[in-house]
Amino acid sequence: MNNGSIPTMHPSCMEKPPLAIDIIVKLDIFGIILYSALTFMAAVSMLVYLEECVYIYKHVPNNKKSVIIWVNGAAPVIATMSCLGMWIPRATMFTDMTSACYFAVVVFKFLILMLEEVGGDEAFLRRAGRHKLKISTGPCCCCCLCLPFVAITRRTLFLLKLGSFQFAVLKIVFTILSIVLYTNGTFDLSDLSIYGAAIWINPFVGILTIIALWPVAIMFMHLRVTLRSIKIIPKYAMYQLVLVLSQLQTAIINILALNGTIACSPPFSAPARGYMMSQQLLILEMFIITLVTRLLYRRQYDPLPQEEESDNSTSLKQAVLSESESP
Repeated sequence: MNNGSIPTMHPSCMEKPPLAIDIIVKLDIFGIILYSALTFMAAVSMLVYLEECVYIYKHVPNNKKSVIIWVNGAAPVIATMSCLGMWIPRATMFTDMTSACYFAVVVFKFLILMLEEVGGDEAFLRRAGRHKLKISTGPCCCCCLCLPFVAITRRTLFLLKLGSFQFAVLKIVFTILSIVLYTNGTFDLSDLSIYGAAIWINPFVGILTIIALWPVAIMFMHLRVTLRSIKIIPKYAMYQLVLVLSQLQTAIINILALNGTIACSPPFSAPARGYMMSQQLLILEMFIITLVTRLLYRRQYDPLPQEEESDNSTSLKQAVLSESESP
């Protein structure tokens, strides 16, 4: 009875996330079915990915094997890490960090994948030598339509690669730093005060993410017509969907949990329940993306046809030929 006093809160709502054994012991019939189904989905995602790796190793040219395996592994790796985080809630921060580090590499690898589909750096420079890059694209400059077009040179290509590569390296560096600070009690995702390390590290990593996504968007906008025959648009859509679901969706759910919008449900505190909901959603979503991605990348990897010449050069050649044939 409260008798007009402040209602009491369940003790588990103020505790750390439960241990794995505590979850197993307290599972009811619905929980057993849910956890079993999601674990099955994560296992199938990884098995499908391993089978796809065998296919890629046997049928894909050497210059594309590594990048396609990396890009294909985004959804299965996130699903597997989410499954571990679902069963072991106290490891959620580490599983999320592992998924984020892997996807940071995938961002760079997707840029390399588009270049390799064209034929590599040299082939890209030959094809795109007379064109220019449109840099007024998302996520940085989609509203800056006044930005000039940039000539495609080796220096431009190097800067595009560097823009994505920095995220792959610095994300891992900041993850290691976060783990070190966590062991010291300095890094806590729920500590949003100005004295906490999370409030400084996470926004900076967010800025690095936006900078890394920009070169990939620029390259995609330039090559989307050239690579239409190999379904680059749905591949890019799957890559973007993994980004939104694994980063933005997770961040929104975690913020709602920290603010108390997601209620406590023993044995889970509000933040732990938010993390759990995020892990369960990701397993289902990444399972579907894994199946779709398998259909997109399982194909014959033939070289692209040579780019058609421009109308001006074609008409000029025809005029020269007609003049040479006339008496």
